[in-house]
Amino acid sequence: MTENDLLIISTIGPENPEKLLMPFIVANTSLTLDIPVTMFFMSSGVELALKGKAETIEKLNDMPDLPSLLQTFVSQGGIIKLCGPCCNHRNIKPEDLIEGAEIGGAAGLVDLVMERKVLTF
Repeated sequence: MTENDLLIISTIGPENPEKLLMPFIVANTSLTLDIPVTMFFMSSGVELALKGKAETIEKLNDMPDLPSLLQTFVSQGGIIKLCGPCCNHRNIKPEDLIEGAEIGGAAGLVDLVMERKVLTF
């Protein structure tokens, strides 16, 4: 980790197909520029890490699709963390998640915020 690592925090979930793509576009662009990225999802955003959920999100004209963005992010070494209380509220368990996603807590988020540049959506 360096002072140039990026943390993207997003609270956007399946309810807003257009807006939920933006954090992934920024994250993938950052990884292309060799900037390490961790994405931390909160609120309904945690649902995006459910197995099979990305494929159910509406594909928008002239926009990249979420499954491709998600697969690219993970394959380029991006890290996905999820809000523990948000997952608990939705009965999301670790076994429900895509490979590479993990449930975290407030203390972990604070550590991430203190060690990285932060962008929120």
